[in-house]
Amino acid sequence: MTQQGAALQGYNNELVKCIEELCSRRDLLQKEIDKEEAEKTKLQRDLKLLSDELAKVNESLSKKLAHRAQYDRTIAETEAAYSKILESSQTLLTLVKREGQALGPAAAAGGAAGGNSRANRD
Repeated sequence: MTQQGAALQGYNNELVKCIEELCSRRDLLQKEIDKEEAEKTKLQRDLKLLSDELAKVNESLSKKLAHRAQYDRTIAETEAAYSKILESSQTLLTLVKREGQALGPAAAAGGAAGGNSRANRD
């Protein structure tokens, strides 16, 4: 019976060592879990801050893009109007030259001699 008791005591000691080893491994794993949970919490907080910042930047960018579109429209309308002014000026110049040629040189000289000059009209 003492042999059986000694064997039982040996098994008991080995079992206690195994349980202690498992507990030690579990404690190490728990430390890793705690560390990763803390990192997860930090990353989630950082992600929220970055998401908020991204939303602000997107909103600002959207407003600026809309404002730029207004500039583009204004510039396009102004350039179109300016082109029309240039075209009208060119047409007017052509018309004045044609009328001037149609009147001929005698009419221009006679008009100045007859007292119909612009200075007399103003």
